[in-house]
Amino acid sequence: MRLGSLRQLTLASFVLALVPLIALLWQSQNDLVKVGKMTHVETRYVVDVVGLMQQLDGAAIDLERALRQYAIIRNETVAELSDNAIIQFVEALKELCSSLPASNTCDTIKKDVTKLKTFRNIEDSVVLNAYLNSMNSHMSLMRKDVDSAIQQRLEVQTNDLNAMQAKQAWSTAMLVSVSLLLILLGSQLIVNPVKKLKQIIRILAQEQGTLPPLSTRAPTELIGVEKDLHWLADRLQQLEHIRTALLRHAAHELKTPLASIKEGCSLLSENVVGHLNTQQTEVLALLTSSTQRLNTLIEKLLDYNLLLQQAQPTFTNVDPSQIVKECLEDYALALQEREVTVDIRVNQICVDEELYRRILDNLISNAVAHGAVGRPINLAIYENNKHITLDVANRGKRITPETVQRLFEPFTRGDDPRNDNVIGTGLGLSIVSDCAKLMHGDVEVADVDYADVCFRVTIPLEEK
Repeated sequence: MRLGSLRQLTLASFVLALVPLIALLWQSQNDLVKVGKMTHVETRYVVDVVGLMQQLDGAAIDLERALRQYAIIRNETVAELSDNAIIQFVEALKELCSSLPASNTCDTIKKDVTKLKTFRNIEDSVVLNAYLNSMNSHMSLMRKDVDSAIQQRLEVQTNDLNAMQAKQAWSTAMLVSVSLLLILLGSQLIVNPVKKLKQIIRILAQEQGTLPPLSTRAPTELIGVEKDLHWLADRLQQLEHIRTALLRHAAHELKTPLASIKEGCSLLSENVVGHLNTQQTEVLALLTSSTQRLNTLIEKLLDYNLLLQQAQPTFTNVDPSQIVKECLEDYALALQEREVTVDIRVNQICVDEELYRRILDNLISNAVAHGAVGRPINLAIYENNKHITLDVANRGKRITPETVQRLFEPFTRGDDPRNDNVIGTGLGLSIVSDCAKLMHGDVEVADVDYADVCFRVTIPLEEK
């Protein structure tokens, strides 16, 4: 399944994340409506019950007043007033009892009212007082029943609110969790392709590994970027093959005519084809010098080509004194008029021997070519801050800061003339930099007080 564009995916993720929140808002709104209705109903019930109770209390007072007046006056007008008071009391009692749950007090008061209806036949005031006191005590019980009914309704309302609150909390936790999961899912659909792009870029930068296949489930824009990176990888690989093949073939093809020229110069210098006059000898010397210079250029190209093909260094314990000794022996003729000071403070170093030897060769060659004639060259290998440091210093013209910035780029040569009159390729210091980087190190131009120019190479003690 292929996803849509990045904008569509973002909008869809946003909408999906909002769906649980909208459901939560809808449920909260329903709960608020229910709470409002419940509060209205319960408040109305409490007001009605309290009002009916007050109405019943008033009717009871009127009834007691009328009956006591009849007990004193005993005429028909007062009797009719008492009958009306009894009727009003009964109606008030009926309304109140209909609003209360099943209550025994209602039946008891009805019995008291039945007794009071015979007030015309009650001659003894003691009996009437007994009936009225009984009704008053039962009215007190009725008030307690009303309070109990109100309390029960409030407890039911409280329980309903607690249950609704618990449901709301559970729904909130569930819907928010679903929303977060949807957000994570949407973000993951974007993050995964971005991680893959970073992986591809890292592979391209390190020139190691195979690119992963094209994604099928990613936003259209990111798939387009991934396709461009794959195209870029193919293009870089083509250019790398072209560059490597060009260096290899150019260096190899130049070796064949160079060998013929060198052989011809050797035959002429040995007078195999006859004796040469002075002018011919001078021309032969020029040809021989040019041949040697061309041979140096070809060796540099081959060396740089070999360095490009080497990707993984092999770290071994090496004796630095032996490497320095072999390197100085190779440059014995060039160093005849120079004093080389060697300061080695470590017994072993863990480096790639071939790469480290190339670093020494190129730095010493650079010191010979650009250092002041007859002035000493200082070489030191020591440990500093968990790094093996190599310093190669010489006297001569200082390097300007502007030149340092591009000094280690391939095919970049300095402006100062060389002491050996050989036209350099501009690869020596570039090879030093590449070799150091292959061993996870670095090279820089350091400021020292005992020389004008000092190249410093630092290699970590342990392989990273």
